[in-house]
Amino acid sequence: MGLKIGVTGGIGVGKSMVTRIFKVLGIPTYDADKEAKDIMVKSEVVRQLLIENFGSEVYFEDGKLNREWLGKRVFNNAEELKKLNAIVHPAVIKDAEDWANTQSSLYSVKEAALLFESGSYKSLDINILVSSPLETRIERVMKRDNVERDEVLRRINKQMPEEEKEKLSDYIIYNDDNHSLINQVMELHQKFLTNAIEK
Repeated sequence: MGLKIGVTGGIGVGKSMVTRIFKVLGIPTYDADKEAKDIMVKSEVVRQLLIENFGSEVYFEDGKLNREWLGKRVFNNAEELKKLNAIVHPAVIKDAEDWANTQSSLYSVKEAALLFESGSYKSLDINILVSSPLETRIERVMKRDNVERDEVLRRINKQMPEEEKEKLSDYIIYNDDNHSLINQVMELHQKFLTNAIEK
């Protein structure tokens, strides 16, 4: 079992792009947001807790998650969102840890939007923050999700401030026009391999 590396960042910074480069380098990667969606459908315990807390409408008759209905319910309700996170986060953190413990590579990467908010960064050896200029992020998300500027800003403002994330990060990767993403990842890749060998 090698080093456990976390990759995080706010909406529209390009986390997935960074994770993809690690993947191309042959590093095992875990996408917490994608896995969370699976766990909400496949885990019997999580299903039961969601039904108990949100009612049977949370799932369609065929067993699929009624994502839109749940999203609307928690989006502007901090209390409901807290309830949802309290059910899903521990299950995803445990799943990610089990996954990382089965990897035989010198290090593995876990990508998670809420790495710091969920507290899961504490169980990792190194945490990387992906950072992008605000305007670039707004443009990316508007294009990707086909939403208005105000909507993107509302989402960004709901997330943990960048300054707080920077304090909790070991490294920052800059996804902007002045830095090469590949070079930054390659530099860290070499560093992690060396660290893992020396560990």
